[in-house]
Amino acid sequence: MHFSVAVDGPSGAGKSTVVKVISKKFGFKYVDTGATFRMVGLKVINSGLCTKNKDDVLSILDKLDIRVVYDGDDQLNYLDGKIVNDDIRSPEVSMAASDVSAIPKVRLKLVEIWRQIASENDVVMDGRDIGTYVLPNAKIKIYMIATLEERSNRRYNEMQSKGYDITHEEIKKSIEERDYQDANRDFSPAIKADDAITIDTTNTSINEVVDKISKLIEKAKLEG
Repeated sequence: MHFSVAVDGPSGAGKSTVVKVISKKFGFKYVDTGATFRMVGLKVINSGLCTKNKDDVLSILDKLDIRVVYDGDDQLNYLDGKIVNDDIRSPEVSMAASDVSAIPKVRLKLVEIWRQIASENDVVMDGRDIGTYVLPNAKIKIYMIATLEERSNRRYNEMQSKGYDITHEEIKKSIEERDYQDANRDFSPAIKADDAITIDTTNTSINEVVDKISKLIEKAKLEG
């Protein structure tokens, strides 16, 4: 039985940053589920279709060619045979990911990929519904949160460092919209698992969060 850690929480809470450190520290595969939704969103956009139109999104599912490959610790995301790790990080694709994730058939298709990876490796997986739906039997479940202002600041700084021309207010509005959409979708909404441990990262350093999660993992491994 492989060891799995589920890390959920809203956009900008710091999940991916912390999870990458944890994966390297313990030798786990890091499964970035958001990247796969972003690839679906990018495919819809590249096809000249609308991510808010369910029929448009479903029309590309049968010809969707996405693969997740690991190069050491790095998750390489392939769309139509091309690595799109950088292409999927734009604000437009971020919102598109939220749009397509609300469609059950899209989620079900991608869940197969995630669960397959988890069945073959020790994993730390982040997303919105990992502990509640994707890996309900995960050994450790974490729910990371931070204030809206803190999450907006983090995402704004990230976008600025990558050269995107976007205002702080636009970032904040986008995060609010995504929070609402993720939490209110009909199928597998973004909610905290009953047995998840909440970690507020607002005034907490990356090292402090990593230390908290590391202690939980080490304890669980000792207990078997």
